[in-house]
Amino acid sequence: MRDAAAGGTPSTHPALRHCVALLRLRLASPSLAAAKQVHARALRAGVPASHPLLAKHLLFHLASLRSPTPPLRYAVAVLSRLLPSPDPFSLNTVLRIAASSPRPRLALALHRRRLAPPDTHTYPPLLQACARLLALRDGECLHAEAAKNGLLAALVYVKNSLVHLYGACGLFESAHRVFEEIPVRERNLVSWNSVLNGFAANGRPNEVLTVFREMLDVDFAPDGFTMVSVLTACAEIGALALGRRVHVYVTKVGLVGNSHVSNALIDLYAKCGGVDNARRMFEEMGTARTVVSWTSLIVGLAVNGFGKEALELFNLMEQEKLVPTEITMVGVLYACSHCGLVDDGFMYFDRMKEEYGIAPRIEHLGCMVDLLGRAGKVEEAYDYIITMPLEPNAVVWRTLLGACAMHKKLELGEAAWARLVELDPGHSGDYVLLSNLYAAVGRWADVHVLRKTMVKNGVRKNPGRSLVELRNSVFEFVMGDRSHPESEQIYQMLAEIAEKLRREGYIPRTSNVLADIEEEEKETALNYHSERLAIAFALLKSLPGTPIRIVKNLRVCGDCHMAIKLISKVYDREIIVRDRSRFHHFKGGSCSCKDYW
Repeated sequence: MRDAAAGGTPSTHPALRHCVALLRLRLASPSLAAAKQVHARALRAGVPASHPLLAKHLLFHLASLRSPTPPLRYAVAVLSRLLPSPDPFSLNTVLRIAASSPRPRLALALHRRRLAPPDTHTYPPLLQACARLLALRDGECLHAEAAKNGLLAALVYVKNSLVHLYGACGLFESAHRVFEEIPVRERNLVSWNSVLNGFAANGRPNEVLTVFREMLDVDFAPDGFTMVSVLTACAEIGALALGRRVHVYVTKVGLVGNSHVSNALIDLYAKCGGVDNARRMFEEMGTARTVVSWTSLIVGLAVNGFGKEALELFNLMEQEKLVPTEITMVGVLYACSHCGLVDDGFMYFDRMKEEYGIAPRIEHLGCMVDLLGRAGKVEEAYDYIITMPLEPNAVVWRTLLGACAMHKKLELGEAAWARLVELDPGHSGDYVLLSNLYAAVGRWADVHVLRKTMVKNGVRKNPGRSLVELRNSVFEFVMGDRSHPESEQIYQMLAEIAEKLRREGYIPRTSNVLADIEEEEKETALNYHSERLAIAFALLKSLPGTPIRIVKNLRVCGDCHMAIKLISKVYDREIIVRDRSRFHHFKGGSCSCKDYW
C-alpha cells in the first residue's frame, strides 16, 4: 500500500524506516547535527521532503533539543514542506519550538493562519508564547477560543497554561480563579507551582503561604520550584522563623541539594537580616554554587550594610573564574553606593564594561546616580544624568530628587520634580520627597500648596506599614494604629520608651514632619511611626535579649533611625529593620549603615 501524502513513496520504504529508527534512537541525547545528518540521509535515499512521517519525527527530535535557542528556522523549513495542509502533530510541534525560542510571536502568527484544526496540544505552547510576550489580550482570545472548541473543561494542562499566563501578566486573581476551576484530584504539580509562582511574582506572599498550606493538606508533594516560591514569600514578609521551618522541611524531604532551593535559602536569610545564616548556606553548597549563588550573597551583604564584605566576595568570585552577570554588577555598585565608595564604584563600573563586556543598563546607571547623590555630589549626579547614554527614566530622576531632599539642594530638586511630572505623574512618593525638601529648608507654604495639589489630583500618600514576626505569626502596624487588641499596652510601652530615651538625651528631629504644626505635635507624630509601634509590641511580647526584626515599606526617617539606635542600647536588644532600600542592624546604640543611608 502506498502513502498518497508521501508523493507515491511507500510508508514502509526501508530508508524511511531506518531514518525514523535513527531519530528515535538519538532522542536520549538529541542534537541538531544528528537531525540534519539523518534528514540528509533520507533525502539522498529518495524519501520526499514532504513525507509526513519523516517530518513528524524530525520535528519531534528538534523539539527535544535542550538548547536556549531552538532551531526555529530549520523547523519552519521542515513544516513548509507539508503545506498547505500539515498534520496537527507537526504544526503543534513547531508551535512548541517557536514558543520557547527568541521569537515566540511566530507561534501566534502560525496559529492565525489556521493551517490545521486545533487539538488538545495546540493551546499550551500558544499560551506559553503569550506569557513570554506578556500578550494578555491574545491570551484572553485563546482562552475564549479553547473554551468555545471544548478543549478547556477536561484538560488540566490547558488550564495550567492559563494559570501561568495570567500570573505572568500580573492578573494573579484571574490565575487563582482558573486554578480553582481545576478539581482538586486533577491538579498536578504544574497546577500548584503555576499558581504559587503567580502569587510570588506579584508580591502576594500571604496568598503563597495559604495555597502552600492547602497543597500540604491534600498530601501533594512539593518539588524544588514549589519551595522557591514559598521561600520567596517568607523572605518578602521577613518571616525568618517560618523560613527556618521551611528550611527544615526541605532538608527532611531531600530538596536541600537543589541549587534553586539553596539559592532561595541564601536570599531568604539575607532578606531577613540573617547574614551569618546566608553565609553558612552559601558555604554548605560547596561545588554546587552557581553565579546566582554568588550574586545572591553579594547583594545580600550589600543591602545589609556590609558593602566591603560584598566587594571582597566579588573578588573571590572573580578568582574562581566565574563571569558576573548584569545583576551581579548591580549588587556590586549598590554596595559601593551604600558605603560611600565613590571611586570604587566608578572603577567597578568601568571594569563591567571593559573586562566583562556588559553594556550598562538603566539599573547600573541609576546606581551611579545614587552613588554620587548619597555622597553629597548632587551637582555631579545631575550632570551624569544629563549625559548618560540611555534616556533617564522616572526611577533615575526620583533617585536624584531623594538626594536633593537629603542634602537640601532645592534648585536641582525642583528640576528633578519637573521631569518626574512628565514621566510619572501622580506618583505619591515624588510628592513626599519634594515635601521633605521644602520642609527641610523651611518652605512650609510650598508644603501646603503641594498637599493641596495632591488632594486636587487624587494622589494618596502610601501609609507607612511595618511587619514584625512573633511566635510564628506576622503582625502589621500602621502609623497611629489603634486597631490592635492590645493597643493600650502598646501605647503605654511607647510612653515608657519615650521617657527612657529622653533620659539618654534624645531630642526628636522634627524637620521632616510634613506639616507646619507645633513642635510638641510633631514629636507625637514621630513617636507613632509604624516601626516604633512594632518595636514596642515586640518588646512587650518577646523574651529579653532576643533580636527584633522589622520590615517597613518606606524609608526609615532620620528621627526613627536615631531613636532605634538608642532603643537598642537602652533595652539591650539587636533590632534589625529592613526598609524600602536596605537593612539597618541596630546594636548597642549604633547602626550597621554608620548613619549613611
